[in-house]
Amino acid sequence: MSENVSGVDVSENMRKNGVGAGVGPDQVRRMWHLLEVLHSVLYYAPEASDEASSLGYGTKERWPSYFPFRAAPLGAVGSERVASAFYSFSPRMVAEYVEPAWDIASPDTVLAARDRAVDRVYGAILGDRVHSAELAEAAALARRAADAADTAGRPLAAANAELPWPDAPHLQLWRAAAILREHRGDGHLAALLVAGLDPVESLVSFAAIGAAPVEVFESRGWSPEEWAAARDRLVARGLVRLDGTATASGRELRRQVERHTDELAAGPWRFLGPEATARLADLLGEFWVAVLGTGLMPSGTTLGIGKA
Repeated sequence: MSENVSGVDVSENMRKNGVGAGVGPDQVRRMWHLLEVLHSVLYYAPEASDEASSLGYGTKERWPSYFPFRAAPLGAVGSERVASAFYSFSPRMVAEYVEPAWDIASPDTVLAARDRAVDRVYGAILGDRVHSAELAEAAALARRAADAADTAGRPLAAANAELPWPDAPHLQLWRAAAILREHRGDGHLAALLVAGLDPVESLVSFAAIGAAPVEVFESRGWSPEEWAAARDRLVARGLVRLDGTATASGRELRRQVERHTDELAAGPWRFLGPEATARLADLLGEFWVAVLGTGLMPSGTTLGIGKA
């Protein structure tokens, strides 16, 4: 039976993007969960804070380095373009951290520091395993998937894919994870737009299904008044109740958004194939556990992924 997401034929998208063509939605989502942790540990690790501090960024909180580390592949762009690509962050918050970012350090300098940070973070967490045959194999498979990612209409994925590949396997693994997570993220924004959810509504609707406490989503910089106005708009659409919890229609819309996101993220895994994708998942397991074992990752995030 075909589903429809605001006029989009989901079954047809599944066939085109690989879901139902050897790589199922559960496998696509499993790869996201594995790679997201291996990628985003950079933004929480003390070694990355050290590198950011050496460039002149503040480190009392993670945002002064998060924005330049993640946005640097786009070049020395202004906050409006970064806010567009990051979507769910308040434009005021983006401007606070991006407007001074390139005066502190150029994007190329930030990218070099980012690679040094990844080298140090992975070395601290994985030890000698950064030189293992298993990590080298995982990096090669992840790079194959990343090289196959279609970056049309996906600015953050395209910006990371355009960068030259580093030589070390563990740096290649992180770079591939970055491309693939931004590829998925860019697709997720498309799914939110199709669903008619603006940046703050996307957070309110996600909090409404219990993906994370509202306090976690407050980290994106929206004011209480903006949050309440977005909630009221969703109440008017029959998606959220006055107490902020999702209605059945709201839960169904979010389910469709996540399903659509999985479909749009399936291309690289379809290219890699089900057996190689499963092999990569098996290889990444021990590294994923090692990252979670550090306690660096928060138990709740705006992505809805918690600790194992």
